[in-house]
Amino acid sequence: MADRSSTKVLVPHPANCSITGILEQLETRKPTHGRRIALVRNAFPGDAHKDYLFQRRLAQRLPQDSFRFDFRGNHETPGTWCHGGMQDDVEDLSVVARYMQSVYGYVIDLVVGHSRGSIVGMRWLATAPEARSVSAFINASGRYRMSAAVQAWREGFAADGYYDWTTSVARKLVTVRVHPVDLELFVNWDTSFVWDQFPAAVHVLTIHGLADKTVPPYDATIYARALGAPSRAPGTHILHMVEDADHNFTGRQDQVVDYMLEWWDLHERGELKSSGLWMTGVRGKL
Repeated sequence: MADRSSTKVLVPHPANCSITGILEQLETRKPTHGRRIALVRNAFPGDAHKDYLFQRRLAQRLPQDSFRFDFRGNHETPGTWCHGGMQDDVEDLSVVARYMQSVYGYVIDLVVGHSRGSIVGMRWLATAPEARSVSAFINASGRYRMSAAVQAWREGFAADGYYDWTTSVARKLVTVRVHPVDLELFVNWDTSFVWDQFPAAVHVLTIHGLADKTVPPYDATIYARALGAPSRAPGTHILHMVEDADHNFTGRQDQVVDYMLEWWDLHERGELKSSGLWMTGVRGKL
């Protein structure tokens, strides 16, 4: 679309770490008040910045405006990142949502998260007043069992009292020092609320790679059980497993975006009639 634009936006933050993001708009000449918007984000160094993995691809193909951004301490947003600071991420998401609502008049309709960004997004959806307009959520590679990722780090704590985690962010090596207290905050982050506190009307696509070595694919089936429960409306949870895909969907980002957009189209058309396992190309069976 010729009128489509990408604009860098700095969202003021009470913690003096203005959140940096990219606002994708389909029709720049039309008012934004009352228009729907998607929030697309991650929250972990290494898969954190706003243009990593599928984020930019998805944002530029969505049939509506979107805003993708860096959480505090990630890439272009200043501040201190903490391994156990998921509540800070929830606050950042609220700050962004309120800004999009108050300054632009947007209606937040879709939220997309990957990995840590997924578990943060689910907590935000379950607790934040700003989330009440959201109709759909994409949970990509989200972790449910928080304690399953920490054994190697505990071994580092035993040797040095901390663990230095080196990863790549925007093609630059970044080292984050993780202390035992950070790890305990991470492990104790409650995900069980999805069974009875996640908004009943919000449609969810859980998409997970079967070759994921970071978050076991079994975690996706737990979300499918919780969010596909009989107490929720039929069709409000769809599970899609991607064969041979790893945690970051390496080499499969375009394919994953295709899956997300197909699901979104079905959601928009009201064709998601039952919850369950979904494979692309079988639309008539949903």
